[in-house]
Amino acid sequence: MSYGHFLEFGVLIAPAGGSPEAAVALARRAEELGYDLVTFGDPPGGPASLDAWTLMSWVAGRTHRVRIGANALRVSPGSPAVLARAAASLDLLSGGRLELGLSPRDPFGDAPEEAAALGEAVDVIRGLLDAGERGPLRFEGEHHRIRGARRGPAPERYVPIYVEAHEPEHLRLAGRKADGWLATLGEIKATEIRAANGLLDGAAREAGRDPREVRRLLNVPGRFSSSRGGFLEGPAEKWVEDLLPLVTEDGVGTLILVPEGEEAVERFALEVAPELREAAGRELAGAPLGGGVRPLWVRVRRHAGIDYDGIPAPLRENAVEPGDPAYARLRSTYLRGGAPGLLLRAGSPEQVAEALAFARSHPGVPLGIRSGGHGISGRSTNRGGIVIDLSRMNGIEVLDEAARRVRIGPGARWMDVAAALAPYGWGLSSGDYGGVGVGGLATAGGIGWLARGRGLTIDHLRAVEVVLADGSVVRASGEENPDLFWAVRGAGANFGVVTSFEFEAYEVGEVGWGQFLMDASDTAGLLRRWGAAVETAPRELTSFIVLGAQRPGRPAVAQVLAVVDSDRPEVIVELLEPVAGAAPVYDQSVAITPYPSIMANAQGSYHEARGEPVARSGLIRHITPRFAAAAEALLRSGAAYFFQIRSVGGAVADVAPEATAYANRSANFHVTAFGASGERLDAAWEAMRADFDGLYLSFETDRRPERLREAFPPATLARLRELKARYDPGNLFNDNFNIPPAERRRA
Repeated sequence: MSYGHFLEFGVLIAPAGGSPEAAVALARRAEELGYDLVTFGDPPGGPASLDAWTLMSWVAGRTHRVRIGANALRVSPGSPAVLARAAASLDLLSGGRLELGLSPRDPFGDAPEEAAALGEAVDVIRGLLDAGERGPLRFEGEHHRIRGARRGPAPERYVPIYVEAHEPEHLRLAGRKADGWLATLGEIKATEIRAANGLLDGAAREAGRDPREVRRLLNVPGRFSSSRGGFLEGPAEKWVEDLLPLVTEDGVGTLILVPEGEEAVERFALEVAPELREAAGRELAGAPLGGGVRPLWVRVRRHAGIDYDGIPAPLRENAVEPGDPAYARLRSTYLRGGAPGLLLRAGSPEQVAEALAFARSHPGVPLGIRSGGHGISGRSTNRGGIVIDLSRMNGIEVLDEAARRVRIGPGARWMDVAAALAPYGWGLSSGDYGGVGVGGLATAGGIGWLARGRGLTIDHLRAVEVVLADGSVVRASGEENPDLFWAVRGAGANFGVVTSFEFEAYEVGEVGWGQFLMDASDTAGLLRRWGAAVETAPRELTSFIVLGAQRPGRPAVAQVLAVVDSDRPEVIVELLEPVAGAAPVYDQSVAITPYPSIMANAQGSYHEARGEPVARSGLIRHITPRFAAAAEALLRSGAAYFFQIRSVGGAVADVAPEATAYANRSANFHVTAFGASGERLDAAWEAMRADFDGLYLSFETDRRPERLREAFPPATLARLRELKARYDPGNLFNDNFNIPPAERRRA
C-alpha cells in the first residue's frame, strides 16, 4: 500500500546527561548524512532530559537544511495558544523547518476524553497559525477556551501537525484532523499497523478527507550487530528486510531512528536508508508519489478557475495557496491589499518559465509579477489571480571588479544592494526607500537620491536576462536583442520577467545628508523657492520635498530632504544653504554618512496593506507660480494626504529621449500625490495638469488609456506596441499599465 508520500528518514535526539552540544553535534551530523528530519523528545522509557522545545530551538539556530520536529509534545490545558505562537516563531526563525508532533496529555488516561482534548488543541493551534484570517481567534471548547487571542505571526510555511496515537480513539483523531500519525515500534507491533491504518483511513474519509493527507511516521528502535537476531537486530541488510514491508505494505512514509549512539546514526544513513529507498522504489514502481495531497482545510479555500493540481512539480514546494499560513505574509503588498488565488515563488529562470506556462494555461485569470512587493502602480498582487513572486531570486554578485559590473536578482531589495556594494566604494541611485525590490524599479526608471548627478537607475543597466511570454529565456543588451533592451528600460513590465540585471555601478563615497523641517504656511512660496534653488544648484545636489494635509490647530510643515554627492563639509554646506533658505526652519539635521545608511530605512516585517491606493503622478519642467498655487490648493482641500516632489533633470536629461523607453527626460521634477478618494484627488489634480509634461508610471494608479499616452510620447508608444506584438502577441503581461500589441496588417 502506498499513500503517495516520498520516503523520508529522521532521527530522534535525546542527549544523555542533557548535553546541548551533544544534541547540536548529532543534529549537524544527521544533516550532513542527508537525514530529512531530526526530532526531539525522550526515547521510549528513557529518563527526562533537557526541555524538548528549548532544545529544538537551540538546534534550529545551528543547522541549515534538516527539518526540526517535536516527538511528541504533551498538550496541557491552557498551553495550545502559547504553543502556537512559539511554533510560528520557531518556524519563521528556522526558515520554514518546523514540524509539530503532539501527544495526549495522559496517554494512559481515558482515551475518548484525551482524544477530545487533543482534538481541541489541534483546532486552537491551527486557528492561531492561520494568520490569513483577520481578527482574533475565539474558541469555546470543553477542554480549551480562547477568548480573543491575536493570530500571528504567520509561520514561514505550513507547519504540519502530527498526532502520536496507539489507541483507537487517538488514531481516529489523527485521521480526522492531523497531517500525520506518529507511532513507536514497541508500543505498537509491526503486525498491528495495517489495522491501525484501517481505523485512521476510515476516520479520514468520514471527515471528508483523503487518507493520503495523513503521513505515517514511525519511531524505530533497534540494534546493529554482526549476527541476525530478532526484529531490527542484526546487520544493515536485516534492517532493510524488516523495514521494507512497513513501507511497501503498510504505507509508512517516515522512519525515525531511535539510535543507541552516533554509530547507529551513521550506519542507518549510509547502509540502510539508500538500500531501503532503492528496494521500496522497485516494489512500488508505478505507484503515484508526490508528497501526498494538500490538507482539506487548504483545499476548501481554493479559488475557482485555477488548476491547483496542475502546478508544475518544480514550483509545488514553494507554491502558496489561500489556505497556507504563509499566505498572510504574501497576499498583499506595501500599499495594496490583495487576495490572489495562488502565489508561485520561483527560484530560477527555468521556474519562471514553468510559472508562465501555467499562467498561459489559465486565460482570463489575472497575472501579477512581484519582486519586492512595494509597487504603487504595479499589479504585483490581485484578487483571485496568479502572482509570480521573485523574492527568492535575490542574489547580488560582482561580475567584474575592474569594470564595476554587478549582477542583481529581481527579488533583491535596494537597501541590500547598497550594503553589498559599499565595501567596494560603489553605489547605484535607486529610489528613496530601501525596501523596494530591484525588479520593479529597474524596469520602470529609478528616480533616486543621486539622480541629478548620476541619472536614473536604468541609465546604468548594461544587460538583462528575460523570460518572455512564451517561456524562452533571452539575454538583452546593447548588442543582443537591443530593441528588447530598449523597451525593458522604462516599460519592462509589459515584455517579460527580468530574472537578472547587470549594472555598471559607479564610485560613491560618503555623502552629505540633509533633513529639514520647514514652515509651510506659505506653501506656494515655499515650493517656488525650493524649486528655484534645486534647478540652479550644481548636479551634486538632489532634493525631495514632502508635504501632507494640514491638521487642524497645527502649523503647516514640509519635510525637505537632500543629498549632496560629496564628503567635503564646505561643499555640503554651500549646496544645502539655498535649499534650507526656502522657508523658516523648525528643525534640521546635516550629516556626512555612507550612502547605504540613507537607504537602510525599510521595515523588516511583511506587508499588510489593505484596500487600493489612489496615487497620481506627473513630470514638470519648472515649478511655476501657477503650479505652486494649484499644489497649495490641493493640499488645503484635504484631497491629498501625501504630496511629494522629487528633483530629476541634470544627468537624467543628458540621455537622449529616444535612447530608452523612458522618454520624458526634459523634466526637472517628478510630482506625486496620494489621496483617499480618486474623485476628490482628480478634481484638485486637474488644476495642475497644464504644467505636466508626461508622467512616471511607477507612481500612477489611474489606469485609463490617456495615462499611458502621457507616460510615453507618440513615437515611443508606437514603437512599444510594435515590440509588444513581437514579444508578447498574446498580451500575457496585461495587468500593469498594459501596452496593447500593435495590430498586424493583413497581406
